[in-house]
Amino acid sequence: MNQAMEFVETSVFTRQIDELATDDELRVLQAELIGQPDKGSLIKGSGGLRKVRMATANAGKSGSIRVIYYWRHAQRIYLLLAYPKSQRDTLSASELDVLKALARQLKGEKP
Repeated sequence: MNQAMEFVETSVFTRQIDELATDDELRVLQAELIGQPDKGSLIKGSGGLRKVRMATANAGKSGSIRVIYYWRHAQRIYLLLAYPKSQRDTLSASELDVLKALARQLKGEKP
């Protein structure tokens, strides 16, 4: 029996995605991740975080949204951060440190 995928959003992600995308656009991304949870590229040195491009209406690749997420368990994906790709291409060192610590927590590891 197939279990449903659970999406867990951080409060930061929820606030960001509400400003950047429609509910329908988010559902499209979620459907893609259900079918292929490892779709996003692994972020080097992040402890297992992935980044994926999320398409939005009336925007090409440069107008898309970058979503940072963590997937370890078969039925749960943590949506951590969302930002316009046009504003920046990579995470800052301090953002990566915070997200790495969060990934360790999600894995149940001690810092």
